[in-house]
Order: sequence, then structure tokens, then C-alpha cells
Amino acid sequence: MKPKRQSQLIDVIIPAYNEEGAIGNVIEAIPKQLVREIIVCNNRSTDNTRTVAEAAGATVLDEDRPGYGWACLKGMAHCSNQDVLPDIVVFLDGDFSDYPEQMPLLVDPIICDAADMVIGSRASGEKEKGSMTPQQIFGNWLATKMIKVLYGVTFTDLGPFRAISWEALTAIDMQDKTYGWTVEMQVKAAKLGLKTIEVPVKYKKRIGVSKVSGTVKGTLLAGYKIITTILKYSLTKTKR
Repeated sequence: MKPKRQSQLIDVIIPAYNEEGAIGNVIEAIPKQLVREIIVCNNRSTDNTRTVAEAAGATVLDEDRPGYGWACLKGMAHCSNQDVLPDIVVFLDGDFSDYPEQMPLLVDPIICDAADMVIGSRASGEKEKGSMTPQQIFGNWLATKMIKVLYGVTFTDLGPFRAISWEALTAIDMQDKTYGWTVEMQVKAAKLGLKTIEVPVKYKKRIGVSKVSGTVKGTLLAGYKIITTILKYSLTKTKR
């Protein structure tokens, strides 16, 4: 790797829906010396997610339109309105299933100009037993195989814990508002020829019940959206 560039501004975006039991732990575990701002995008929570996140020191934005992608786009809009844009954005879930203290593993390759985007791979890392459902494991396998066939790029996971340079994120022009967010980012990065790598990360059982994999409806909707997103962008041209 090249030597690290100095003074990299790193912002963290955390979409959150009813994560009052977990969000404080997530914020506490983030290496504070590494980041400029922690942005929690409160996606129509009916519990105390906002209060807990603010008490832990995060900037909290309210996004009333339901959807993972809507929440992430809210955070991106906030970053784009800053006087000084971030160099790197880290996306992280609010359920405390990831290990935020592993953030240096994701941002260091970008800081060293070895990657434009880094995916935290649960598939190649250490997973706590029961942390991923069988349908999640199969879905990741199927999606990454489809990406390999259609785009010629190898991934092992669609993990939500990821880092990307602001320049690359802007070039990707994210559009998805719901379940297709992570896979849209990966297939568009592949089409643009961005430098993307994976690093193994640890993964544990989340706090609370998943709003996606924890329900049959959520699992089916997410699976359908992921597959259609992969197919959609294989048939369209990505803006450069």
C-alpha cells in the first residue's frame, strides 16, 4: 500500500429504525479519534432511538419516508451540505451486529489509495453462531454469484458495514430507497471499474429482532429487490 494521506475526514452514516437498545452501544464503539461526525438517520422510529443517539453524541436526522435507502440518502445529503466535504463515508447498521472498532480495517485501504470502496465481509470473517439466518446466507451467496456472472467482479457478501470515498460515492449516484441499497452500490462500482476490495469482519447476533430477515415478508421483499436490482443494472448504462 501507498503511505497514508494525512487529514482524511471520515463521516459515519447509521440508518436506524427502532434501535434504542443498540444504537448507544454502536456509537460508543466507534473509534472517535478516527471520525469527524457520526450521523444517525432516524427512520420513523417509534421508540427512543433519537434520544439515545443524541445522548451518545451523534448528530440525529429524521427521515419520515420508510426505507433503508431513504435513511442513507438523508445522511449523504447532510454530508454534501457541509462546508468541507468528507473524504470517506462509512456506512454502519444500528443494531450492534457489527464491530465498529474494526473501522480502521475498512478505511485504511482507501486512505492508502489501494481502494475506492471496502466491503466488510461477514462471509470471510468470524460469525457468531446464529448471527445470520439461513436465508441471509443463501441470499448473499446467490446475489454474489449473480454479480460475478453478470459483472465479472467477485464479492462474498453484501455486508452493510462498508467504507467508500466521497468521490466514488458521488460517481455511483445512489438511487435505491429500500432494500437494494447495498447491492446497487456494489454493482454500480463494478460497472464503473472502481477499485473495490473486501476485508474480513466479525459479526454477532444483533440486539432486537431484524425488521428484514426477522420476518417472512421482509425476507421475501428484500430478496426480490436485491435480485431485480442486480438484473436492472446489468441492462442499463451507468453514468460516468
